[in-house]
Amino acid sequence: MENPTDRPDRPERPQRPARPVAGRRFYDGANRPVTPKQFRPDRGGSEFDDRPARPRGRGGSDNRDDAPDSRTGRSDRGESRPPFRNREGGERGGSDRPRYENRPAQASSIDMLFGLRPILEALSAGRTLEKIFLLRGTKNSLVTDISTAAREAGIQVQMVPVEKLDNLTRKNHQGAVAFVSPIDYAPLDNIVSGLFEEGKVPFLLLLDRITDVRNFGAIARTAECLGVQAIVVPSRGAAQINGDALKTSAGALNILPVCREVSLHETIRFLQQSGITVVACTEKAEEAVGTANIDFSGPVAVLMGSEEDGISPDLLNLADVKLKVPMTGQIQSLNVGVAAGIMLFEVARQRVAQAE
Repeated sequence: MENPTDRPDRPERPQRPARPVAGRRFYDGANRPVTPKQFRPDRGGSEFDDRPARPRGRGGSDNRDDAPDSRTGRSDRGESRPPFRNREGGERGGSDRPRYENRPAQASSIDMLFGLRPILEALSAGRTLEKIFLLRGTKNSLVTDISTAAREAGIQVQMVPVEKLDNLTRKNHQGAVAFVSPIDYAPLDNIVSGLFEEGKVPFLLLLDRITDVRNFGAIARTAECLGVQAIVVPSRGAAQINGDALKTSAGALNILPVCREVSLHETIRFLQQSGITVVACTEKAEEAVGTANIDFSGPVAVLMGSEEDGISPDLLNLADVKLKVPMTGQIQSLNVGVAAGIMLFEVARQRVAQAE
């Protein structure tokens, strides 16, 4: 069978000279603009023109000057720009540098420390750190000192691969990244003893594994409005207090003391020995809020559980009172922030009624 490419009546297509894509720029590994060899004037190539590229497909472009009303030409509504191109002026005047969407951006709402020695010095100086990430497999004296100091301060330390650290920051982390807390945590025993010495009736809130920062901020805002005197969170498995939490709390986290405890089991036992009644809000309870004959005018600590599975069973067994929020709808599920607001309101309502 004859090969159609060998037919004499079909002349070969002339090879077109390589031409640069209109408006296209090339960059080396250090993100510096370069000119490919085939486009350099001294090698017979053509200079880049300054016309903006027009998108074709997924960020591609062509350099055909079609009519304004053609499908591939310029639109009367203005030039369309490829999604990878950033034409905003910078400090160096480079208005055509591409954006790298896969590069991690440092969160502006979180302060971070980098390097083993700066983190160790921050721990020695008593700075409040939320969490410390160390490169997995690193073995030296500084890593050991950081782990020991963080354990004594109740700060969580995680050994992670280098990809995790690279995703946290673009900077040279040297295998160690730490988040700095925007607030200072208060010792729970000092809070409780101070309340009794001042003649106040303790009203505390215990949060078991609340991981969403916005839920945490909203709960703190509600707690401060309803007269809660301190919030207690575990050192592991709790939401990180950052700029989003502060913003959601409307500044309540700057007013309301937050206590970070290593073990909520020991915390509950300590509160019970101090004469404080621990009330757990759980859907597994038989009595409902508002219907049970329970006096909340005395010292009380409300215990709320996580967004997914509620209060841990071992903590639930330690609670003095178990109550549920009465619901008649079909969903039978409440956001933890809403449920906390209902529980705290009942305590505040009884205290206001007794004061009157």
